[in-house]
Amino acid sequence: MADLLEIQGANQFRVRAYRDAARTVGSISQNVSDLISEGQDLSKYAGIGKDLAGKIEEIVKTGRLSLLEDIKQEIPGELSELTHIAGLGAKRVAALYKQLNVTSLADLEEAAKDHKIRQLEGFGQKTEESILQEIQGRQEEHAERTKLVVVERVAKPLIEYLKKTKGVKDIEAAGSYRRRKETVRDLDVLATCKKGADVMNRFVGYEDVQKVVSKGKTRSTVILRSGFQVDLRVVPQVSYGAALHYFTGSKEHNIAIRKMGVKKKLKINEYGVFKGDKRIAGRNEKDVFGKVALPFIEPELRENRGEIEAAQKDKLPKLVALDDIKGDLHVHTKYTDGHYTIQEMAEAAKKRGYKYLAIADHSKHVTVAHGLKAKDLRKQIDEIDKVNEKLKGITVLKGIEVDILEDGSLDLPDSVLKELDLTVCSVHYKFNLSKKKQTDRIIKAMNNPYFAILAHPTGRLINERRPYEIDMERIIKKAKDSGCFLELNAHPDRLDLNDIDAKRAKEIGVKLVISTDAHRIDDLDYMRFGLGQARRGWLEPDDVLNTRGLSDLKKLLKRKK
Repeated sequence: MADLLEIQGANQFRVRAYRDAARTVGSISQNVSDLISEGQDLSKYAGIGKDLAGKIEEIVKTGRLSLLEDIKQEIPGELSELTHIAGLGAKRVAALYKQLNVTSLADLEEAAKDHKIRQLEGFGQKTEESILQEIQGRQEEHAERTKLVVVERVAKPLIEYLKKTKGVKDIEAAGSYRRRKETVRDLDVLATCKKGADVMNRFVGYEDVQKVVSKGKTRSTVILRSGFQVDLRVVPQVSYGAALHYFTGSKEHNIAIRKMGVKKKLKINEYGVFKGDKRIAGRNEKDVFGKVALPFIEPELRENRGEIEAAQKDKLPKLVALDDIKGDLHVHTKYTDGHYTIQEMAEAAKKRGYKYLAIADHSKHVTVAHGLKAKDLRKQIDEIDKVNEKLKGITVLKGIEVDILEDGSLDLPDSVLKELDLTVCSVHYKFNLSKKKQTDRIIKAMNNPYFAILAHPTGRLINERRPYEIDMERIIKKAKDSGCFLELNAHPDRLDLNDIDAKRAKEIGVKLVISTDAHRIDDLDYMRFGLGQARRGWLEPDDVLNTRGLSDLKKLLKRKK
């Protein structure tokens, strides 16, 4: 609704109301249809009024929204997808539709290949080439893979539902979901049961199942209404650990483990570890690893990227965990595009056991978020001082998410930045610069003595926007030389840095900050996604800035001016 209204040129307040409601629904941890069936009032959630609550209820109960159908009579619904192509805002999509009759990604690709887009006012050859690259990149990188957060919303209620089956003992999701990959192709669920348990009938009878692909005694496959595939496998108790290891993967990790087994004259598969015809392990994963003389390897590490060699040398990392995190260094409030006050966000962080919370609202260049000018930021600084006087047990830190401008300067003057505890510095526009120009832009910004943290360093949105071209090794080395830090943005649409670059930063000696970029209280829980990514990047508590107490944190944030 928000996308199509914006393309139509509707009132921006109306557009924002729908967009805010969509984000709120996306951040609710419970199944919204369950909330409605329980009679709960959705208008208690930020960004959802009575009218929008009614529309959400209509979607849940009928599978459609009549107002959206009415708008689709006026403009094609597929135009919504075009707004997620980098460089295409609502105005440009409207121009493409009106002038070239572009109504879908296929139309857009054809128009770009035929060099029609460059002929439109306000586009040009570079924009056309960028659009084509973006479309092709999306097709190559994101085919048939679903974001982890979306899969989690499927997996958790399904597993809770299956746990209630009489006779079920163990049940766990495996595959890339268990390894906490940022996208997942399908979901493998493993279970052990007592004899006679009716778990398969219960599985195929799940309310969200659209199609039963196959049903058997030990394996069934269904397609959910979202189009997502789930496989349930029932395995014997004696094979559960071996099956969990096998179906967790990765394929490359499993092959390496099997080769180690062969050298010891063992056969390792999903049924167990065998010496000849005798099963000698398989009930739990630890024993599977033990038979090839390895300690247990955490699922997030199982990519055959050196974890086996590290295990052999007793040098596996002691991975960072939620209990290690002392605070969040990037959250937004009502001052810009957040939904709660400074005090409300701080109290929510305190409930999560945090010792500090950094407010990092947008700077003035981000006009769509009502970014702060210097005088607005000083007003916020005064309010933070007042909040800190009231609150006990948590400290609110003064920060800003300041834009890195195209020329590498920061969006606010040093005279106000020096009054802050930290700056979170971001690229929010001009994503299509060349690799050298984009890298130089960020490196110049890092020369500013008040630059502290580079936020979401590649600017990507998973399955929506490709990362901008950047020399990450140069950036990491500059961060080390300058005493800066890199953010691992925990928002599940970003997870930026990726796991490879997080590990590279660790190896070069740059500490990372795991922050949620929270715009709502519930967004603070996104920390778990950032931790999953950090663990995939081999990060230990010492590699993460916000595992420090407040005193140590402040010392590390002080750059030599």
